[in-house]
Amino acid sequence: MSLLERTDRGAAVHLTLNSPDNLNALSDAMIAALRSAFDTLSADVRIRVIVLKGAGKAFCAGHDLKEMTAARVAKDGGAEYFADLFARCATVMQAIPRLPQTVIAEVHGVATAAGCRLVASCDLAIAAENARFGVNGVNIGLFCSTPMVALSRNVPRKHAFEMLSTGQFINAHRASEIGLINRAAPPESLAGETDALANLIAGKSLSALRIGKRAFCEQIEIPLEAAYEHTGNAMVRNMLDRDAVEGISAFLEKRKPDWD
Repeated sequence: MSLLERTDRGAAVHLTLNSPDNLNALSDAMIAALRSAFDTLSADVRIRVIVLKGAGKAFCAGHDLKEMTAARVAKDGGAEYFADLFARCATVMQAIPRLPQTVIAEVHGVATAAGCRLVASCDLAIAAENARFGVNGVNIGLFCSTPMVALSRNVPRKHAFEMLSTGQFINAHRASEIGLINRAAPPESLAGETDALANLIAGKSLSALRIGKRAFCEQIEIPLEAAYEHTGNAMVRNMLDRDAVEGISAFLEKRKPDWD
């Protein structure tokens, strides 16, 4: 049984966190599996969309607390291990916006702490109406400082800090209201709605999606004037691309475009 199961569906890949006994926790092995999968997919020109989901009762329950506790026996109390763990996890989270593909989180059950960060790191997210989200480390004396990075870049600061400081869970409808997810779906419709979104995006120009995602993620981190200059350059590259020539021609000729 693979810790991270891959299923290809045309131009979309479904990656399933497959460790239900620990609620798909981001163990050392799971982090390594995700990093390896992302490295492989980043070079796969056939794939336009990646769907992340979890097996069993949960999407992802965050870091593996048993592994973290076991590291405390070291002479430094686990400091070196913890620093390495958080750095490795941050590398995986930062890989998601750098992937050329659109990444969609399909969330059921709970997404807590670093699992909630995984949702926030994805480009898009659809959740079952009964899903719950929390950055609840404060409840066990560990403020979710690294999950805070992705969370605070998705939701308004006061909502983010309320979640972080209270440790309370929010439901899918509230997560949609504050922008953590795109929308909630009935549990029985979750897979279908995710597939519909994935297929819609997969039908677009691969080169346009790659150029656009990169420009989106880069411009959002820089000042307004620089963002316009940066995205203007991106549009020039896009206009010169074969798919833009084909797409515009197809529109003017009232036919379906033939993407590469």
